[in-house]
Amino acid sequence: MDTDAQLTERDPSPTPEQGPEQGSRSARLLARAAGLRQRPATLLALCLAFVLLLSAFVAQPFLIPSTSMENTLQVGDRVLVNKLAYRFGSEPARGDLVVFDGTGSFVHREQEENPVTGLLRGAGAALGLARPAETDYVKRVIGIGGDHVTCCDERGRIEVNGEPVNEAYLHPGDAPSSVDFDIVVPEGRLWVMGDHRARSSDSRDHLGDPGGGTVPVEKVIGRADLITWPASRWRTFEHPRSFDRIPAAAGPHG
Repeated sequence: MDTDAQLTERDPSPTPEQGPEQGSRSARLLARAAGLRQRPATLLALCLAFVLLLSAFVAQPFLIPSTSMENTLQVGDRVLVNKLAYRFGSEPARGDLVVFDGTGSFVHREQEENPVTGLLRGAGAALGLARPAETDYVKRVIGIGGDHVTCCDERGRIEVNGEPVNEAYLHPGDAPSSVDFDIVVPEGRLWVMGDHRARSSDSRDHLGDPGGGTVPVEKVIGRADLITWPASRWRTFEHPRSFDRIPAAAGPHG
């Protein structure tokens, strides 16, 4: 006589052993979760690297640390320095605002800085978040190679190649210069001055140094094209018209 088989109830194990498929699925989930955690850090690192490369070769924000360029530039302004402005045959022109490395022209001593501090400061400066290097300056180009720059004429104005310069950008109340000078700018160099003449250490303060206070064109980092921060100060820089009618240097001056 046939009888139904008696089925015994199976007690499921409280910790079932994972099969290969279930184990691999768990591993994939764990790997995906780890990847999601790492992705923001990776993206941040890539973005930072891109910004630093852009700052090194194309355009760099520059934090204004002093009053020497007031009222054109004020302490705390961030200006965007165009590093491509003079890369393709073009050279600085009279009236340009330039950022340059003053080593060898304005600075004649070694600048000592802790390597780690220097690295952090350099990264912050590249992003416009920290003061620039002590050897970096921002000034206005007054004379280029071959120019005969003198101060002052009977009306107290600077002259370039015999033409007086109308400096509308000067800080209110400032004279063009309290120091007399008469210099022919060597080829490949620049005569630069701050807009706040009473507070600016510039070419006038280095007349007795090698180069006579002029700055090598090769030391120019770039041209300051606009203020990017604070937003209330956003503006581009117009080329001063008074420089447009100055003739090129006629040749050697006695």
